[in-house]
Amino acid sequence: MLARHGEPALSRDVMLNAEGYRAFWAQYEIGGILPGQTPPDRLKRFATECGTLVTSTRLRAIQSAQTVVGDRAFERHEFLIEAPLPPPQFPGWLKLSPRNWGFVTRVWWWYLNYHDGQESRAEAEARADQAAEALVGLAAEGETVVVMAHGFFNHLIGRSLRKQDWKLVESEGYKYWSMRRFERG
Repeated sequence: MLARHGEPALSRDVMLNAEGYRAFWAQYEIGGILPGQTPPDRLKRFATECGTLVTSTRLRAIQSAQTVVGDRAFERHEFLIEAPLPPPQFPGWLKLSPRNWGFVTRVWWWYLNYHDGQESRAEAEARADQAAEALVGLAAEGETVVVMAHGFFNHLIGRSLRKQDWKLVESEGYKYWSMRRFERG
């Protein structure tokens, strides 16, 4: 099962130019989750009962897993971090909300291969294939695996799993705390 982290402790109620969004994204990447959140009971049940729980190395994923399973130990993997969102070099007078910047940057990254020297789409897809292979390996013993990571990269992992004949059997979308459950085909 691929799960998205909880809501980050960073207000999205701002308007930013490209450089402002670059700074916002840098803070987002190192920040944790908003305190006091209650994860869904189903996610808590899946994570508590699973054989293996893994997270990305980003604080928001680690804190989310801790919120879900308490003191239970879990592995953290760099290959599960979110794909980058570098903003294009737009004029400084153009200001957008972080949500709209996220859309613009993902479109430029995905369709125009704009990565500003960061990880490209092809590199992220290869990393997602690597992550899917690792997760399939963890599930090979018949154990349930729960991944606490990031919305878009979870999508890429899901694409990789489907290429390996895993079926998406349940999806709650990509909102915070959402789950996408896969089963071997």
